[in-house]
Amino acid sequence: MNPSSLLIGVLGAKGGAGKSVFAANFAIALRADTQKSVLLLDVDARSAGDQNIITGLKPVKTLKELSEFQGSVNAQTLPSLVARHPSGICYVGAVRGPHESLDLSSDLGIKAINNLRSAFQIIVCDLGSHMGDLQAAILKEVTLAIIVSGSDIISINQVQRFLSEMLSTGLPSEIFMVALNQYQRGQPSPQSIQQNLGRSILGVLPFDEVTSNAALQRGQPAVLLSPKSPLAMAYTDISRKLVTSNVLTKLSQIAKNSNVQIKTATASRVEIKGGQSNLQGPSKADSLSPKTLLKMRVHNGLITAMDLKKGVTDTKGDPAKERALAQKTQATISQILDKEAPSLGREERSQIIKEVLDEALGLGPLEDLLADDQVTEIMVNGPSRIFVEKSGRITLTTVTFTSNLQLRNVIERIVTPLGRRIDEKNPYVDARLKDGSRVNAVIEPIAIDGPSITIRKFAKKKITPKDYVAWNSMTESMIDFLRVCVENGLNLIVSGGTGSGKTTLLNVLSSFIPVTERIITVEDAAELQLSQEHVVRLETRPANMEGTGSITIRDLVRNSLRMRPDRIVVGECRGGEALDMLSAMNTGHDGSMTTVHANSPREAIGRLETLCLMAGMDLPAKAIREQIAGAVDLIVQISRLSDGSRKIISITEVIGMQGESVTLQEIFRFKETGFDKNRKIVGQFQAMGLIPSFIEEFERKGIRVPRSLFTSQGASSPAKKGA
Repeated sequence: MNPSSLLIGVLGAKGGAGKSVFAANFAIALRADTQKSVLLLDVDARSAGDQNIITGLKPVKTLKELSEFQGSVNAQTLPSLVARHPSGICYVGAVRGPHESLDLSSDLGIKAINNLRSAFQIIVCDLGSHMGDLQAAILKEVTLAIIVSGSDIISINQVQRFLSEMLSTGLPSEIFMVALNQYQRGQPSPQSIQQNLGRSILGVLPFDEVTSNAALQRGQPAVLLSPKSPLAMAYTDISRKLVTSNVLTKLSQIAKNSNVQIKTATASRVEIKGGQSNLQGPSKADSLSPKTLLKMRVHNGLITAMDLKKGVTDTKGDPAKERALAQKTQATISQILDKEAPSLGREERSQIIKEVLDEALGLGPLEDLLADDQVTEIMVNGPSRIFVEKSGRITLTTVTFTSNLQLRNVIERIVTPLGRRIDEKNPYVDARLKDGSRVNAVIEPIAIDGPSITIRKFAKKKITPKDYVAWNSMTESMIDFLRVCVENGLNLIVSGGTGSGKTTLLNVLSSFIPVTERIITVEDAAELQLSQEHVVRLETRPANMEGTGSITIRDLVRNSLRMRPDRIVVGECRGGEALDMLSAMNTGHDGSMTTVHANSPREAIGRLETLCLMAGMDLPAKAIREQIAGAVDLIVQISRLSDGSRKIISITEVIGMQGESVTLQEIFRFKETGFDKNRKIVGQFQAMGLIPSFIEEFERKGIRVPRSLFTSQGASSPAKKGA
């Protein structure tokens, strides 16, 4: 790319403002004044070949055709790529005629323009009035953006709205200037328009219908057809104003400068009003980077300008209102940043706007981590240490919060919409994000080193049984077996340690439940995403400020029995609700499922027994074990191995009681055999050769399950229903 090349965008707030005519005449005037190589580029999304008529040229290549060009743009290839005008400018059209349309991705369009910048010193882009992805991408690269507008009140109002929209995207305000077109006596003065818009008026083009019509009819721009006319002279004045005032050079330096030193606050006290930050003393302020201090000043100005808390409350989860609030907030941040750091580089400016917006309305530095599909878990250990899990490995990130208070604000932003609270009386809380990600937060005084957040991310892509096979977490035979068990109403327990993937597996197993059945789900924080239509989702509720009104998992399990469920799916049993769950499984709610924390199927039985004792019913151990043996049919054990991979290490049948003990029979298991060169665990899934006791009952119902499924050479075909 030519480092000294200038990219100038010409656009209109509405159609019919004359921006295409302006772009052509302006490009020719620039060529005459600067004697530099100038390219006129039509990138109007709704172009019908207007520039072809205005310039009297036919494109050699359209922009889309140029994007497909594989060679380099140089003096030898240029004649075969661009049309040359008698004035000395070159031209690339958007389309060849009104029968075509500009259909080009932003990535390919920017690539083509960057190739052209190697051959031209100035490129004037006719961007039109419709901002698609391509036009928006070009606008982010321009040195100067000229908005062509009429001089009437309606046109000025439209420009004002258009400018507000452009600034809300984070573009620096100094790149925008306005050219008044078809100006007539009796209209508002340019000075009053400039004051109203808060933008420099680059020039005023007089209303000259005779010259304009003649230029269009002859296909020759006015600056060439009638160079002494007031209209042509106005174009020349605009060009010379830019050249002689060195405006283009200054704007170019700002656009290229990506390492501008941000001015710092010299005061020893940095205070942000509104309860957002309060850093006392020179040592604390001096320890912060200039970028952080600038962000704090911008945030301070934002709080002064807007009531963010009221704005967030007023949206009430309405996506349209949330978007409007985000646009308004971003525009305000942009205006404040223009005052605080007017010489800031384009990249730094966009980054600071994004970060302040994330802090004001989002989750601050966590937003980028949440957007990263490779991150499965986020662990915040105080404001300055944020860890993430990727591919089973935990690493320390470079992102940080500015203070404990900013971290506390993010926690409040998560829990408040859910009707939950976190304070000194209740210093920890379970919650969830909008996408279903599970959140646990802990604050002072029990979190000694500052607030802590743990986020178990919810996968954007729904996990399917095929994914488990692709990840080598289980085999097709195991999936087929589990599918037929769920479809035919066996009661399942998913057992595993923390972070082993119990809830994800429960979600997949739940997908096997027939769509004709009514399902009630019960969870602490709603995570299950069932695809069936007949689903009722229940979620617990913490106590209110008076310490009353809490609704527990056990309350919901009991209530679900009165809701005519065919299946009850409990996200996790961790208390006395286990006894109610077993009772439900034993009293006609076949095919119910839940998860428990345990490291093996045998431990899962002991865990269920302990949880039942927590119900306070004072039952003898043998009675509880009989309840477990009668209720549970299968235990699916999932484990997170030492290399970070997650596998189904056992599928075990609960046969019954033998004496005082619950009898188990392992159907499938995963056997580790060692490590590969990348220290990944190597092993194989084995069928243990034992036929489950319920297979005969299935066969009596006409459901045929191949016996070979349970041998080491087990078939991978699905279970079939026979006549």
